[in-house]
Amino acid sequence: MALFKKKDKQNEETTENKELDLKGMALEALNQKLNGHLYDGCIIMPRGGYTIDINVARQEEKEGIKLAQFVYIIRHDDFDEPIIEPTDSQGKTWEEAADVAARMFMGSIWHCIDQASQRKNPILVPVDYLGQHYDFDMFSQSVVRVGVSEDVQPTMLVNFIKDQIPKYLGSKKYYWLRIFLARFGNNRVVEVRVNGSVCVDLAPYFQQYVDQMDAGDKFVSEKQYAFFVQHEDDKCPFTKETVVNAAKDAIDRMTKIKSREDYEAMAQSLVDMTGSKSLAAEIRIFIPEILAKMTLGFREGDKLFLIADDSQIEFRKTQLRSYFYIQQVVLEFLSRRPATEEVQSIVYNSVAFKEMRKVLEDAKKNGQEIQPGDLFVPGTAYKVGEDDYFVW
Repeated sequence: MALFKKKDKQNEETTENKELDLKGMALEALNQKLNGHLYDGCIIMPRGGYTIDINVARQEEKEGIKLAQFVYIIRHDDFDEPIIEPTDSQGKTWEEAADVAARMFMGSIWHCIDQASQRKNPILVPVDYLGQHYDFDMFSQSVVRVGVSEDVQPTMLVNFIKDQIPKYLGSKKYYWLRIFLARFGNNRVVEVRVNGSVCVDLAPYFQQYVDQMDAGDKFVSEKQYAFFVQHEDDKCPFTKETVVNAAKDAIDRMTKIKSREDYEAMAQSLVDMTGSKSLAAEIRIFIPEILAKMTLGFREGDKLFLIADDSQIEFRKTQLRSYFYIQQVVLEFLSRRPATEEVQSIVYNSVAFKEMRKVLEDAKKNGQEIQPGDLFVPGTAYKVGEDDYFVW
């Protein structure tokens, strides 16, 4: 038995070394095109201040062809979240697969970033929402296609949503848009992301186009990136770290709330940590709503509805700076597999949960069987009772 265990360990080490070697090949292949500096397992680009790391997500061989998926991770001090670009490639050798992936990466998001660095061919995108105005320069790359006949002229995918894009841009210095469409037989994939977050309301704009893609019995895909740079410097008064730390503390306190006094103490702690009643309100409001969406499994759109006086103002989650910071903390909380009682103590304060329970109970009374996954909610409504509330 010991002998077999030793052999398994050797196989694991061989696989691990192979993956490490492939990462090295990928870094070398990309750096030859970027002319950056290889340091500590990543590429550093002095011009622009970008750092690029590469992970090997999948590696296999079929009928003599090397298949791999590389995940490129781009970081910058001014990015609130890294840009993550998964790229599938293949070749007769691992070196060829790494080189193909590097060329695909260069032709996708990096082309946009390079254009932005050199200010090449910017397209002005003005943004107005909630009484605020921001001007962005958009840099878009050509469409990267796999399996599509060369006889078919490329279509600029960003044009399908050119009127919708300003609705997803807010106060951040940088935004990036990723459109990925694929078809294999009757299977279709439509995914649109802004700063890494899936925007479900944008997918329908591409549905007809994907339905018309000529796939036959092969896999075809099209991908396009756009990169947005705000003209002004980022003037947001709080940092991501402030929101994350406060949200972590709030979740810890929320799991222990037993009385109104406990809730008020949690709310005051948020104000003390953030220095802002408005930001504190966003954190305590959105933690239960995000947790309800993730645990109950109902589908939710991209919208936020700010209730002010007797009106309801619509904008997008990507335009509220704190929303995805809070969501990140909620995801980390769930990854620790908290006790059911802890999750319930937070979710029971969610407006969405209360509405969802009412819908399910009414359906049951009428003899209908409805699951949370069958329901779609356009977005989240919220209210901040501060006269000087400003959406960052």
